[in-house]
Amino acid sequence: MIAIFTLVLLSAGAFAQTKPMDWAPLKEFHEVMSQTFHPAEEGKLDPIKSRSGEMVEKAMAWQKSTPPEDFNNPEIKKSLGKLVKGSKELNKMVKKNATDTDLTAKLTGLHDVFHEIIGLCKDGH
Repeated sequence: MIAIFTLVLLSAGAFAQTKPMDWAPLKEFHEVMSQTFHPAEEGKLDPIKSRSGEMVEKAMAWQKSTPPEDFNNPEIKKSLGKLVKGSKELNKMVKKNATDTDLTAKLTGLHDVFHEIIGLCKDGH
């Protein structure tokens, strides 16, 4: 009986799906995104203006990382490509002193791409 219970526990762990926040570069990007996007929702753009380069670095590191097996698929890779491209564009906008309205719109779009990736991770694609 104990042997059967042990086998059930071990097999349940073998089939457990990876959680998105278990992917370290995702978690690191999320930290920058949350610390810049939420202030922007309140009209405070200094955080993204000072951290847009860091956002590019985190997005590129995430894209270059080895994903957990559950997340290693073309849809997530494509969305990560959009995230890197958009982060680079946002950084250029910051450097060129784009309007707050334009920066907010671009950051909001990146936030949407981030959540697209989270959705793909949770849906098991």
